[in-house]
Amino acid sequence: MQEFPHHYQVAARAGNEGDVQLNSPRLTILRSASPAEFGGPGDRWSPETLLTAAVADCFILTFRAVARASKLPWTSLRCEITGTLDRIERTTQFTGFELTAHLDVPAGTSVEQARHALEKAEHNCLVSNSLKAAVHLQTDVQVATAELVVA
Repeated sequence: MQEFPHHYQVAARAGNEGDVQLNSPRLTILRSASPAEFGGPGDRWSPETLLTAAVADCFILTFRAVARASKLPWTSLRCEITGTLDRIERTTQFTGFELTAHLDVPAGTSVEQARHALEKAEHNCLVSNSLKAAVHLQTDVQVATAELVVA
């Protein structure tokens, strides 16, 4: 890992109508537009969906690091997230994120260790830690059953 601080550069470009083009060195161009709730087409990534996705993406990447450091075996992690945007004192802002993590682990894995790793990932997610709105984590750990092999 590189020394801090890290810097991330993005250039955004648009005309008075149409998509916003987002560019960053070495990355594919991404196009965004307002969501349907704000009069946009609703069929493109928007700042609102990108921010919500960033919370889920950061959670999964942080979980990978936590699981690796704690030597927790796992096979898959699926997250569902809902970001809630509301008006508070005449200011539009995200008021919360509901994140549900579905973790599959091999037979014999401690459910308690798995839940602890999920909670640690949520606590250490840099995107969540950078937001004013709270992230509420719900977990679901599925332990694979041992298969009986008949010879």
